Amino acid sequence: MLIDTHGRVATDLRVSLTDRCNLRCTYCMPEEGLRWLARPELLTDDEIVRLVGIAVTTLGVEEVRFTGGEPLLRPGLTGIVARVAALAPRPRMSLTTNGIGLGRTAAALREAGLDRVNVSLDTLRPGVFRTLTRRDRHQDVLDGLAAARAAGLTPVKVNAVLMPGLNADEAPDLLAWALEQGYELRFIEQMPLDAQHGWKREGMVTAGDILAALRTRFELTPEDSGERGSAPAERWTVDGGPHRVGVIASVTRPFCAACDRTRLTADGQVRTCLFAREETDLRGALRSGATDEEIAALWRGAMWGKKAGAGLDDPSFVQPDRPMSSIGG
Repeated sequence: MLIDTHGRVATDLRVSLTDRCNLRCTYCMPEEGLRWLARPELLTDDEIVRLVGIAVTTLGVEEVRFTGGEPLLRPGLTGIVARVAALAPRPRMSLTTNGIGLGRTAAALREAGLDRVNVSLDTLRPGVFRTLTRRDRHQDVLDGLAAARAAGLTPVKVNAVLMPGLNADEAPDLLAWALEQGYELRFIEQMPLDAQHGWKREGMVTAGDILAALRTRFELTPEDSGERGSAPAERWTVDGGPHRVGVIASVTRPFCAACDRTRLTADGQVRTCLFAREETDLRGALRSGATDEEIAALWRGAMWGKKAGAGLDDPSFVQPDRPMSSIGG
């Protein structure tokens, strides 16, 4: 197992397939983009499948989430999904995406074995979407969501980040829309993972702000009774159910004590936490001829040293050098 010194066991693997993205969200990267990884730095399809296979068959991983960057930009994505689906035991598989390419890929991904998707959509207003993402692709995201629902990639989860002065007032409207469409909405507090290192705690839209706004229109009942386990989202039933809404409060209500995640970057580095500043190189081991057992031992060693928490409340907290697009969500 991937166990750490605090007794946590990692059964959820987040696999970044690329650091590239076709949006330029203001809370993630500058308008001109970033220096993307060169192709030789990226794991190949075979290397990804081999590492996921080690995680699933040897290290006890039960769920695999493909992320980016934007994972739909990865050539060969459908083949990777199909090969991971053929592993025994078969892991549950999901994909976090901005949704732009789902209209043309959702059905094929479902056929390959993908179970569900998380789609990022921060606003219902096309103009605000252009301001936030610096791209005019709002309708493409809506079409992608509809395609995912039609393909059976359910439950379709929608992730929204609220920003002061832009979309902070949209929480009730976003929830009403999600209920109407049959999507499960999750609000995510903005985290210090932007490439510009411009994040500030002061003025950020917190979980408390979001819940207060939602309660102006909806009745929310806590679903988890204070015990949500390793799930990152606190969840509430809406107006008595069956619909629900989640809030991921990584900053103001951290859930590190029950974290069950391990992360693999697109260039083959193990990260024990989104906010880790240390990495363990599996790509180098792969390419130097290491056996599966040797790679598994490296991975176990990395996870054994996982820190108790992300340390966001520590005055000495330092934002990681890698931005979210390079780490993988």
